[in-house]
Amino acid sequence: MALDAIGIAGTALTVHRKWLDAVADNLSNINTATSTNGDAFRARYVLAQAGGADNGVYVAGTELGDAAGRVVHEPDHPLADENGNVRYPDIDYSEQMGSLIMAQRGYQANAAVVDRAKETYQAALQIGRN
Repeated sequence: MALDAIGIAGTALTVHRKWLDAVADNLSNINTATSTNGDAFRARYVLAQAGGADNGVYVAGTELGDAAGRVVHEPDHPLADENGNVRYPDIDYSEQMGSLIMAQRGYQANAAVVDRAKETYQAALQIGRN
């Protein structure tokens, strides 16, 4: 049972790590400007899916945000077009911070499950030695 818990929690750790990576990438590119004739940075959103009763969870894929982004009037920006507009990603900072907190807490919770299961397994081995 403990080994199943470790394996299942391990799959969740992987999903939460990939979620954290995507959020970090989104936040680091939130102010990345491009010219209006190019695509904006496309935010990544991790899609998780249950793997079954004993298989944990896995990353089913990623969705990308809108390439149109948001157009901002900044005539002094070096990438501004003839109308003074540049394109930024359409990333909501508050949403990303909320996702960051949820992914971090999920990672911490599953790491605690791995620790507890390991302690339980070690205790069972210790009982067997006595």
